[in-house]
Amino acid sequence: MKILPISKYLKTAKNLIFDGGRVYPYYASFKITSVCHFSCSFCNIWRGPKETLSLEDSIAIMRNLGRSSIFLTSLEGGEPLLHPHIEDILAEGYRQPYYLMLTTSQRNLLEYPWGKWQKWVDFLEISIDEGHNNLQLFDALPEMRRYDMAISVQTVVRAQDQQFMEKKTEICYRNGVRILLMPAVNLEGAKHDFPEFESFEKEVLRLKKKYPRTVITPKAFFRRVAMKKDGCSPSSIIINSDGSLYYPCRTLERKVAKMQDVDLMDYLRSQNAEENRIEMKECERKCGWYQYFATPSFLNPLDFMDAFSPYFKEFLPSFLKSKP
Repeated sequence: MKILPISKYLKTAKNLIFDGGRVYPYYASFKITSVCHFSCSFCNIWRGPKETLSLEDSIAIMRNLGRSSIFLTSLEGGEPLLHPHIEDILAEGYRQPYYLMLTTSQRNLLEYPWGKWQKWVDFLEISIDEGHNNLQLFDALPEMRRYDMAISVQTVVRAQDQQFMEKKTEICYRNGVRILLMPAVNLEGAKHDFPEFESFEKEVLRLKKKYPRTVITPKAFFRRVAMKKDGCSPSSIIINSDGSLYYPCRTLERKVAKMQDVDLMDYLRSQNAEENRIEMKECERKCGWYQYFATPSFLNPLDFMDAFSPYFKEFLPSFLKSKP
């Protein structure tokens, strides 16, 4: 894992202390393509137009994020590994002053040149679940653990999948990787499979206790979803595969600016952005979209240890030895 410039750590700390994620986000989900090999019932991305950002636009957006408050960028899709310039994009991400995550669900994961790419990727998140019909990727975990990347599994849990959460968690625990258990959000135009929330919460909390430092779904996520309003947060953002920023959130599907053309920090300081944040604060929808309800856990001192403790083994060594 790379070491960021000290100025980035100081800037991030200042934003967290004085802003608390209210205006300046620290996490960005960047969808570089909508092309995907899957047709998950709970997803609506594959149902829309097939879009892939050019290399030029992808680099422009990544540099835009590099000038901003963003501390962690996740390259997503669709399937990011299907982008024709994925290697150039990974290399550019490594040059930016933020940590880089790659989120993939490719069944042929082991066929990619991870020996070369590992120097650019800080976090590799592998989406494995019944919806993607790629449970065989659990067998790839021992091989992927050989590489110098922090590996985690992301599992979208539908109503009918709750009974299988422990088996997935046990496999991850045995292989020394983390697992994110997140509910299938009800999206427009997709099948609604949001699990019964109280039983989902109860099982996740049980698994967190039984398998220490393995389940990374923070406890605060459940508390914030249960709040009547103001549970979600603009401390994370999503950029669509056409370069548009969804703001204040992806659930509302409101695109406000093209990030290859508009400076992110300038937009965040605009009147339009403030009006959108007010709408988010007053929203009572309780959609349960994981990143909007979970990212505040890293901003609250009372929740920070629970949210961050699974990452200690990756972050602490990075301050002692940087990646080549």
